[in-house]
Amino acid sequence: MTLGPHPLLAQIPLTVSPFISLPTATTLPYTYKSLPSALPPSSTGEFNGSEKPKYVVSSSGHAAHPDEIIASCQALQSHLQKLQEDAEETLKEWETSIKERELAEKRRLAPGWLDREEKILEPERKHDSLGPSTGGQTGDINIMDRQDAAPLEKSLTQERNAQGEELDRAFGGLGLR
Repeated sequence: MTLGPHPLLAQIPLTVSPFISLPTATTLPYTYKSLPSALPPSSTGEFNGSEKPKYVVSSSGHAAHPDEIIASCQALQSHLQKLQEDAEETLKEWETSIKERELAEKRRLAPGWLDREEKILEPERKHDSLGPSTGGQTGDINIMDRQDAAPLEKSLTQERNAQGEELDRAFGGLGLR
């Protein structure tokens, strides 16, 4: 083995360029520690098949393998999905119970109204002072044909006054402009 230059390299002329700087030797810090001659088995790549190397280290110092991280993320995702489904089911049960309570209240206020096909309202008189009602009966009696027309007029005016007083009580605080 010769210490001289290789014959092919000796044929290439060398020039010095001011634009190229050669690397300088680095100085090591005082806290530098050399690597031990025998490395642990997990860093050399030789490990048993049952335990995977834990080379992902968090800021808290916990080490894990990427497969373990993926498995824990999938477990968390399935847990959150189950919580979401449970919450949606609870919400649906709550909404149906509210609807059932409202339906029961409507049936209590107007029994039979929601159970029938026809939805025609038939008004009824508050006071039955005018005689028989006209709802489906034959032989309607005209007011003028009655013999006691004078007391009827008085009852009509009293009813109108009562309605006017009721309106005054409800809207009496509103002034006309």
